[in-house]
Amino acid sequence: MDVLQIIVLNVLLFFVLVTVHEWGHFYFAKRVGILTREFAIGFGPKVLSFVKGETRYTLRLLPIGGFVRMAGEDPEIVQINQGQRVAVAIKQDKVTHIYLNDFDSRRGALEGVVEEIDLERKLFVKLDVDGAVQRYAVHPQAMMVSKEKETQIAPWDRQFGSKTVGQRAMAIFAGPLMNFILAFLLFVTVVFVAGMPVPDRVRISDTVAGGAAQQASLKGGDIIVEVNGEKIAGDMKKLTALIQNSQGKPMNWVIERDGQQIAKQVKPELSEDKVYRVGVSLGPDTRPASFGEAITGGAKSMASASTIILDGFGKLATLQVKMDDLGGPIRIVEFTSEQASAGAVQYIYWMAIMSLYLGLFNLLPVPALDGSRLVFLALEAVRGKPVDPSRESLVHFVGFAMLMLLMIAVTYNDILRLIKG
Repeated sequence: MDVLQIIVLNVLLFFVLVTVHEWGHFYFAKRVGILTREFAIGFGPKVLSFVKGETRYTLRLLPIGGFVRMAGEDPEIVQINQGQRVAVAIKQDKVTHIYLNDFDSRRGALEGVVEEIDLERKLFVKLDVDGAVQRYAVHPQAMMVSKEKETQIAPWDRQFGSKTVGQRAMAIFAGPLMNFILAFLLFVTVVFVAGMPVPDRVRISDTVAGGAAQQASLKGGDIIVEVNGEKIAGDMKKLTALIQNSQGKPMNWVIERDGQQIAKQVKPELSEDKVYRVGVSLGPDTRPASFGEAITGGAKSMASASTIILDGFGKLATLQVKMDDLGGPIRIVEFTSEQASAGAVQYIYWMAIMSLYLGLFNLLPVPALDGSRLVFLALEAVRGKPVDPSRESLVHFVGFAMLMLLMIAVTYNDILRLIKG
């Protein structure tokens, strides 16, 4: 596999996993009427940006995650205060645009000083225009314009905080949920593509170039029926023992290819580690999986992988791992490249693992992650009132800073590992 393919498959892995996660937040937020200001893949400077409907979609430079910015989650960036001079555009008796500067270029706009304004609940602005005070209704989708940048106002019923605890929790949980759904579908796909193992049959997966098996015209897909008159019947250990005991003498193999049995003579070769080998990789024979088997097999794979991932989280929390056991973006790219080079099945399986990992990781009660936000919502449900937003924001900020420091540390460790070979 060439470098370009590896780069594309790494980018594809990141893009699919993050997009699916953020789409979960985005979709359920929109379903309950929350104004979503931005749907972003990546962090840092914008690489690509466009607006569709009420949302700005952005692709950012640093491939370390993504976010959906919902109105009301953070303090609004643009605010208008009493005594501030503004200009307003009015259409059908409602303010559609509020201009904060460059008044001279706003033809047809009404300029005045703000006497009173409410852009959340009552939706009005009271302006003093040359000594005459007039009250104007504001359209619920009105735009505030500052230095040619438009920001849609967010009435209270469009803000994150206006929704019930259950609705907000669903909007948060939906991100990991989409990762779980994607992981399950990918695990099921692996079973469909790879097939179900057939008991008592050993299949040659591949042959080593120039090895004894290749010299004997064996190839991937051949089923090993018997060796030196002994039935193999799926017993890989028996096959290995027969090869070792051959002492390099020619062996009579019977293989099945395209439904026909063929006799082959294979002469094991002594490898550098003083072990007789024939140069094959083995695996169980497979058959097409039924729909039910694919669903069951995918569920089993997902349950098994979840157990391993959660066990790893437990060891990390109890400090049972060393820095060398952790990997950052560089190691993920390395391993993704290895899996992609191993074939489509391995790549799909790895994508399933990463999607499951992303979902479970985000549900950890660590500040800045979805799990921490769910904890705050649970506290609100128990207390009957929300936690002070400024305190919650501080907790998430500190958590995000700590995660960034950890990522820098593991990335630095990955770079050192590459330098040291």
